[in-house]
Order: sequence, then structure tokens, then C-alpha cells
Amino acid sequence: MKNFFSPKSAAERYAAGRIYFHPMVVGRIRELLSIEEPVSHALDVGCGTGLSTLALKELARKVVGIDASAEMLAHAPRDPAIVYLVAAAERLPFAESRFDLLSMSQVFHWVEAREFFAEARRVLRARGWLVVYDNYMTGRMQDNDEFEAWFRESYLKRYPSPPRGRLSFSEEETRREGFELLAHERHPSTSELTVAGLVAFLSTQSNVIAAVEGGGEEIRGARAWLTESVKPHFKSEARAEFLFDAPIWCLRLAL
Repeated sequence: MKNFFSPKSAAERYAAGRIYFHPMVVGRIRELLSIEEPVSHALDVGCGTGLSTLALKELARKVVGIDASAEMLAHAPRDPAIVYLVAAAERLPFAESRFDLLSMSQVFHWVEAREFFAEARRVLRARGWLVVYDNYMTGRMQDNDEFEAWFRESYLKRYPSPPRGRLSFSEEETRREGFELLAHERHPSTSELTVAGLVAFLSTQSNVIAAVEGGGEEIRGARAWLTESVKPHFKSEARAEFLFDAPIWCLRLAL
């Protein structure tokens, strides 16, 4: 599957504009898995600029973050408890039974699922956990229905979502891949953004990145259009609240 996030320019925008929601989700994962003390080793697959890896320190004493893009990893926060490696989700460069926990944040729909599951089964320890989560922008602005109409009718028409895999785990599907589905929850949240912050975030979405990195549009033009389009929705306010939705799936390696 095409990696829209590997170019240097995409990584720079990602590092500048992505929202750090991960601690909220990781805190809930701790509760769902009843992790009272940090596990020994955790692996964050498709870690991008390392935000999800940094948050994972709450659950593990040693964390490894991998991503297929060296440009993304160049922006990851350095920490003595974290090691970063360039690697693909479908070819994990680790020995068998190495990790207690694997996490994937906003990346599962970009990988080859069957190949990844095979690798996850190999590197997880007995009864190890696999946690997959995301944080969707719903296209809704607090107390402003007009923004949702703009998002759906203007933004998504100009920047349609590129093809991606399905993000869903039924009990039957997880059993077929050698896992048990322990929990599935959705967590709505809000993020307060300025005009510039919203434009920076939208510039990190695969919709815009696919158009820009694919050569269909220059980022300067995309930012200019986004700025002029979203500015009227803020009216006289400097900031506005935008609604997000974070689904979480907790799986465990089957016996």
C-alpha cells in the first residue's frame, strides 16, 4: 500500500500539525488491560513522529518505535527509554517472543493486515496484547453546523480520502488471525484550534498529503485555500472546538 507520509515535506507538516491526543487513549488502555505496573517491553508500530511512542512510556519500561519513513523518525522526541528503528510493519526486525505489548496508532489501515498479523504473532510473548487505535476528525465544529457542511461538501470533494484498508475487528476476524478481541470502545473528544492550527492539522491528513505529494497541488496553494475557506467559520473567535472520535481495539494473542 502506498506510503503517503514518507516524503520529507510531509513529515515536517506532520510534526508541526498533528494533535497529541495519545495520553488520553493510553490512559484508557491501561484501565482496559488492568495494567498496574508497566510491562517490560512494548513496540509501537508505524510510530510516525513518535507521539504515540512517547505516550506508550506509561505502559512499558522500554519502548521501541518503528516506522517505514526515516523522515518521520527524524522528528521523533528522543528519550532514554525509547529506541527508534526504520522498519515496515510487515517485516518486524525482532526475535520471536520479544514484546509484551504492540500498539498501532492511526496506521493499521495503511498496512497489509495479514502480513502484519503474522509478524505480530511472532514477536509477541505468550498472551501478549495488540492494541489498535485511531483519532478521527468527525468534520464537526462545536456549535457550528455550517462547518460540517463545508467539510463534507467542499473539503472532501477537493481532497478526497485516498484508498486504505478497513479498520474493524470482529471476534471472528481476530480469532482467524490468532487473537482474541478483549475490548472495543469509542472515545469522543474535542480539540481547541486556531485557524492556523486547523490548517496545519488538515495539512497532515492523507487527503491533502496525497494531493500535494502526488504532484497535483503545491502545499502553498493548499494552505491558502484552506485558510480562506475555514476562516469565516471562526467568526469573531480566535479559537474553536472541533470534535474527534477515538476508537480503541484491545486484542490478546490466543493460546
